Amino acid sequence: MAIYKKIIALVIAASILATGCTTKAVKEEEKEAVAIENEKKVEKKEIDLQKIKPNEAGQIMVLMYHSIAEPEGEFTRTPENFRKDLQYLYDKGYRPISLKDYVTGNITTKAGYTPIVLTFDDGWQNNFNMIKNEKGDFIIDPDCAVGILEKFHEKHPDFPLEATFFINNNIPFGQEEHLAYKLKYIVEKGMDIGNHTASHINYKNADAKRIQKELGSIVKLVKKYLPDYEVNTHALPFGSRPKDKSLYKYLESGNYDGLDYKNIAILEVGWDPYKSPYHTKFNPLAIHRVRASDLQKYVQGVGMYDWVDRFEKGVRVRYISDGDPEVVTIPEGYKEVIDTAKIGDKKLRTYVLE
Repeated sequence: MAIYKKIIALVIAASILATGCTTKAVKEEEKEAVAIENEKKVEKKEIDLQKIKPNEAGQIMVLMYHSIAEPEGEFTRTPENFRKDLQYLYDKGYRPISLKDYVTGNITTKAGYTPIVLTFDDGWQNNFNMIKNEKGDFIIDPDCAVGILEKFHEKHPDFPLEATFFINNNIPFGQEEHLAYKLKYIVEKGMDIGNHTASHINYKNADAKRIQKELGSIVKLVKKYLPDYEVNTHALPFGSRPKDKSLYKYLESGNYDGLDYKNIAILEVGWDPYKSPYHTKFNPLAIHRVRASDLQKYVQGVGMYDWVDRFEKGVRVRYISDGDPEVVTIPEGYKEVIDTAKIGDKKLRTYVLE
């Protein structure tokens, strides 16, 4: 009996010690959480408005890419030129955000910098290509869009790995054996998959049934591999819309084969920067895009480099972030173009620009 009592006593003692250790560990975790929160508060110190000159009523470029390959063409950007584009944007103070964050106004871009949105249409294999290395193992092609973006982000961590790839149902990114890996990889890395319709249809003469099939098929395809992922952005093929405007509602939402879809953003083919998400006339279902090229025979004065130049000359007003996603900062003269309903719970801050 004495032996049993000793055993029980030891168990109780061990339990007390374990509980004490657990409590101590919890307290340490709580202290660490408080410290992190305090650091965040310190980081959110006031910025010099006259130095930074934030203007979150300004415009944002949604850049449109297609193929990344040789040679350069109207819808093809060479890997070398794509790298040049990224470096140019970086040097000029532009930083990627997700399309979803743009349309919802969740902009966390560092103070003094300008958000941009990177988009790729058609799901070309050269957007995300797998090749074998010397050991015979599959690796990401360093000259494909994903490979280039990752390498640039690795070199410049303050250039977020954000992009949306709009796919069709023609084996997205080619290489069917790697499709599951590619779709999962894109999402796991924080990038996005968008809807470009199953057959790259011209909507001009499409009816309601066809529109829903085109969009619903892509949602169904992606959910096969990513059941919890929501495909809710759409790039219009050819920039087309149905002749019958009453059918526009199916571009936004519908149902196919028992599966619902709803798009929070619809993108045009593009020609110029688009409005701030807080602007009174911002329409997430008709977003303009800009061709990401510097070859004038293709962009004809409305390419990415042209608009960066116009921003710098003041021809257009560039969005400049205040660095605080909970505050919308604008110069006093821009109050009339801000829709307070689109700001939501954010604080509106105005200042006199000297």
